[in-house]
Amino acid sequence: MTAGNKEQEPLISTSVDNQRVTYNNSPQDGQTPNDSPRSSVGEVTVAIPQNRNYGAIGGIEKVTYTWADVNAFATESRSRGRRFWSFWKNSSDRMFQQRKQLLRNVNGAAYPGELLAIMGSSGAGKTTLLNTLTFRTPGGVVATGTRALNGQPATPDALTALSAYVQQQDLFIGTLTVREHLVFQAMVRMDRHIPYAQRMKRVQEVIQELALSKCQNTVIGIPGRLKGISGGEMKRLSFASEVLTDPPLMFCDEPTSGLDSFMAQNVIQVLKGLAQKGKTVVCTIHQPSSELYAMFDKLLIMADGRVAFLGSSDEAFQFFKELGAACPANYNPADHFIQLLAGVPGREEVTRHTIDTVCTAFAKSEIGCRIAAEAENALYNERKIQAGLADAPWAMSSTTRARRSPYKASWCTQFRAVLWRSWLSVTKEPMLIKVRFLQTIMVSILIGVIYFGQNLDQDGVMNINGAIFMFLTNMTFQNIFAVINVFCSDLPIFIREHHSGMYRADVYFLSKTLAEAPVFATIPLVFTTIAYYMIGLNPDPKRFFIASGLAALVTNVATSFGYLISCASSSVSMAASVGPPIIIPFMLFGGFFLNSGSVPPYLSWISYLSWFHYGNEALLINQWAGVETIACTRENFTCPASGQVVLETLSFSQDDFAMDVVNMILLFVGFRFLAYLALLWRTRRAK
Repeated sequence: MTAGNKEQEPLISTSVDNQRVTYNNSPQDGQTPNDSPRSSVGEVTVAIPQNRNYGAIGGIEKVTYTWADVNAFATESRSRGRRFWSFWKNSSDRMFQQRKQLLRNVNGAAYPGELLAIMGSSGAGKTTLLNTLTFRTPGGVVATGTRALNGQPATPDALTALSAYVQQQDLFIGTLTVREHLVFQAMVRMDRHIPYAQRMKRVQEVIQELALSKCQNTVIGIPGRLKGISGGEMKRLSFASEVLTDPPLMFCDEPTSGLDSFMAQNVIQVLKGLAQKGKTVVCTIHQPSSELYAMFDKLLIMADGRVAFLGSSDEAFQFFKELGAACPANYNPADHFIQLLAGVPGREEVTRHTIDTVCTAFAKSEIGCRIAAEAENALYNERKIQAGLADAPWAMSSTTRARRSPYKASWCTQFRAVLWRSWLSVTKEPMLIKVRFLQTIMVSILIGVIYFGQNLDQDGVMNINGAIFMFLTNMTFQNIFAVINVFCSDLPIFIREHHSGMYRADVYFLSKTLAEAPVFATIPLVFTTIAYYMIGLNPDPKRFFIASGLAALVTNVATSFGYLISCASSSVSMAASVGPPIIIPFMLFGGFFLNSGSVPPYLSWISYLSWFHYGNEALLINQWAGVETIACTRENFTCPASGQVVLETLSFSQDDFAMDVVNMILLFVGFRFLAYLALLWRTRRAK
């Protein structure tokens, strides 16, 4: 044999075609998931379990999670224009032109009391499988297959209520401390019947277990803006958030990512301890050390989207040994198995043959047949439900439905917790408090100095009208862009927490609105207090308070419109780009640049939606109503004789003051409602 032929020789050449598999549907009493079925030479006989004893033992609910025939496809769609022109073509797949299979007929099971580690090289399908098992497949990925909880087909809501998911990317409200974050998590994650004292006790236990005591009063931090805890502490905090509820089923996406070897071992020890308490733990991990490898109860080795092995570490050693690929002595088994099945550039055919040989051998092995039997049982139950021969799972009684609700906290508890966190975020946010108040004071002083000491003459009328419109412009742009920068950045956190069943969308929106309301009421009051008397507006104290109230109302209408832009935009940069072009038309129809009486009829609808129009008219009525005398200091110049003449020149009427206030309130409510609908749309689209 030449050297060139040796290069193309497969790594594993063991034949697996001589095995025959048969299934026995009779129940085997006393058989556990780890029991080995009867076998003989060339034949594997497997018992499909029919009545496994699930439920609560010792007050702890146990969950067996199985999946069968799981397939996932990455779809690549054409552009809209090309899809439009291809509509008339006779094609069975017009929407998706390419389909890459990410998972191929994946079967498996995770049992109570076991820590299952999903391993494999990059691109093997570890994260795709975990996302599929948790009903969290991203856009562009289509997943099929059966997922079952205790032998019954699972639903996304039921799985959310029973499980916790530690994602690889850490998302936090950076202005909160570690303890404040965990207290919030305890309020919305733990069961509604658990008393507050027990929740706080659990928070303290988790802080100590995950070595967060030293940083419990330290802010989490915002990268590039606010210094906080380290990356390792942030990863442990993310894990602590999920451990709080002590769930029966846990999924972890590379929980050791970003941690040193000691903390990685600490995290896996926590997972191991949870499994020993009867929990079902599933995690993905990339090339664990030998110490971590020895702690896993079961291994699920993926290769090119297929199952290469599922079983204990001892069984894995024996399985690969029988295939002629035994792990060398004093070598990390995880590295050996991953390197064996990893793709090598230039040797794709050899790698593909190796993967096919290993996966086929496992599918026909004793262990693989046992897993297939479990999967067959789940498929059988699903077909019975679809045929109407059995009741749907998780809907047997009102008590069961309440327990399986995706929200573990009541509406009032959610509202109190989210409002408390939102208020802490507002009061601790430096950009929202310090910078905005400084900006308000500086702009109000600047406007007051520019328009300082106006007199009631023909020049003063024009200057006062300009100053009042500057009130509107500043209150609008300042608050809209503040909302875009603050609210839009929190949307990824909200979407993750909402999909995790922590709180409702209406709770978040209402809490966010109420927490920021004092800021939006105080800023216009500060602005008006400084600039009002510096400019020389109507000195009547009653008029001052009315002007302050109108400025606050304009601020909240503009903020509501900012919420709408923020919720409807996909990013902060997009919202900042879309905002000004939309606001400019409303400003042009405010009555300052274009007289309200000369608005073209076909554009009058814009003025009806313009808070500039209603706010400008109301503030000018508040300024000029009752002013009987205006001094005319120049000859041959048009000079309004009274405040009534000023209003008539601008096509405004004193009788419209009440309607202006009512219309701004309606715009405030309408924009908020549309913003809430946009938030719901973003939530469902992300889901």
